[in-house]
Amino acid sequence: MTKSICIINGHPDTDPKHLIHALCDVYADSAESAGHTVTRIDVAALDVPMLHTVEEFASPPPEPILSEREKIAAAEHLLIAFPLWLGNMPAILKAFFEQAARGEFFVGQSDKGWPKQMMKGKSARVLVSMGMPGLVYRFGMDAGALKALERGMLGLSGFNPLHHTIIGGAGELAEDDFRSWETFCRKIGAEGV
Repeated sequence: MTKSICIINGHPDTDPKHLIHALCDVYADSAESAGHTVTRIDVAALDVPMLHTVEEFASPPPEPILSEREKIAAAEHLLIAFPLWLGNMPAILKAFFEQAARGEFFVGQSDKGWPKQMMKGKSARVLVSMGMPGLVYRFGMDAGALKALERGMLGLSGFNPLHHTIIGGAGELAEDDFRSWETFCRKIGAEGV
């Protein structure tokens, strides 16, 4: 079964030499070859303002965020990829999600006090790379940024199922390790997961 997929590349550097860019490209190529429809949001290429007030959050975001979030609305599945910076997602990616969430896009108000899940029926995978070993992040740091994203925005919004991939030691990957991650991304891209 083919899906509509939106790839959100959250690397803040547009230089194509980075692992996240390469893996997003492999995932996209494989997904398209398998018949999936793919759109992309490259956060580093956007002018993303910081959110400052509750009043701003209640209103729709400015362009280009308004148009870019339509790719999320149209997708059945998201791939969100980013490098871990200071134990969290890069600030520009967080700012993008805050802007995209404006005007009840991800979470709406319900009459019962519990958030209305505006993304119910969609799935997501988070792919995060880091310099430290993946096991240190997962168990020593409790995968804090990943859990916050999955339980916070994605979970509250209704994304289900949620999957994640942690790539530790990203700055020191041997060629064989890089090829192995390419193969993995090619597989999940073809499957649309």
